Amino acid sequence: MARFDRLTVYNTMMAEAMMPLFYHPESSVAQQVAGALARGGGHLLEFTSRGDGAINVFVDLFRFCARDYPQLILGVGSVEDEATAALYIAQGANFIVAPTFNPAVARLCNRRKIPYIPGCGTVSEIASAEELGAEVIKLFPADALDGKAFVKAILAPRPWTRIMPSGGVSPEEANLRAWFAAGVCCVGMGSKLIRSDWLEAGDFAAIEALTRDTLALIRTLRGR
Repeated sequence: MARFDRLTVYNTMMAEAMMPLFYHPESSVAQQVAGALARGGGHLLEFTSRGDGAINVFVDLFRFCARDYPQLILGVGSVEDEATAALYIAQGANFIVAPTFNPAVARLCNRRKIPYIPGCGTVSEIASAEELGAEVIKLFPADALDGKAFVKAILAPRPWTRIMPSGGVSPEEANLRAWFAAGVCCVGMGSKLIRSDWLEAGDFAAIEALTRDTLALIRTLRGR
């Protein structure tokens, strides 16, 4: 059962406006990353289900976060089917993120009151996802869709749509300024925040510092 209810997850997304995401096959490394993000002031983490045995790493990570960083809201990404979503929800996932939109997953999450953040790349996909309860839409792959122009074009006739780009987001000020100026509600950030060279070097302090600096920059850009 999710430790955080749906409204808490969405409100945290709206307030913090950054969703860190990563995958690592080793539980010990995943836990170090989660700790670095939490110490840097983050309250959200999307663990992407991308490798064999990923569910085992997630279970270890869930227990670690509940014990050592109870303020961290842990969810899972790269979920494309109902069975996988149900598996992670049963293990405590607080939200489900996907690269695609699947109505069956939307219904499952709605039934369990778990936030579902589907990946969409057209107006029709966005409208269909919202009809089935999606409050936040993942724009993916954002960099391949001329994302900032796409966001502006969507929000002009549909100002109620909340968009989180993923892919093509970096912690540089110019990049973040452009995304938030376009009207996104949150940004998904993976390898530009949780860098592979830092993971290889075990430099979790660098991840912590960049998380702290990026969250502060986002607050400044949003005037908060």
